[in-house]
Amino acid sequence: MLRVIVSIVGLLLASCAGVGADTVYKLDSKTGVTIAYSQTPMVFYRDESGKAAHARSFVDMAPLEINRMGEFRYYLWLGIWNTLQEAAPGEARDGFESIVIFADGEPLSLELSGWTASSIGASEPVYLKPVASAADAYYEITIDHLRVIAAASDIRILTSGTRPQSYELWDQQGAARSSLFEFLNKSVY
Repeated sequence: MLRVIVSIVGLLLASCAGVGADTVYKLDSKTGVTIAYSQTPMVFYRDESGKAAHARSFVDMAPLEINRMGEFRYYLWLGIWNTLQEAAPGEARDGFESIVIFADGEPLSLELSGWTASSIGASEPVYLKPVASAADAYYEITIDHLRVIAAASDIRILTSGTRPQSYELWDQQGAARSSLFEFLNKSVY
């Protein structure tokens, strides 16, 4: 009997950590939450050629679903990085305390939930940083706002602060959009 129970628990854990085509489910063994996330982030950029030749700042953006025993919360992860060497590590975070995502001109204002995975109830980051110096940022979002973003043909990100910065979508992002649609189709709500 014990062997049967262990086998069932093993199958359940394997299904939580399994990889779909574009959506991954992972059980955080330290916090007990199940995390669903898209494998392919969208990439946004800002031309910084005034600072150095071919310099750019980037923002990688992807959704997360945190399931804590049937209580679902949704977040956007932003990986913030650039091709320049920053004077101070905190400069990459400037203006990202709140952001506005424009989806076909509709503004979606988001407030920072935190800079670490613990701010969303996870024990470790879900997404790999695009570069070692990247800053992680997490913003709580509704599933309806994620649907608005997924359906939009024109998306850009505007940071807050005294010098707001605008980030444009890098190319068409076909794989990232497909991954976002799959994430939304597999979400509970």
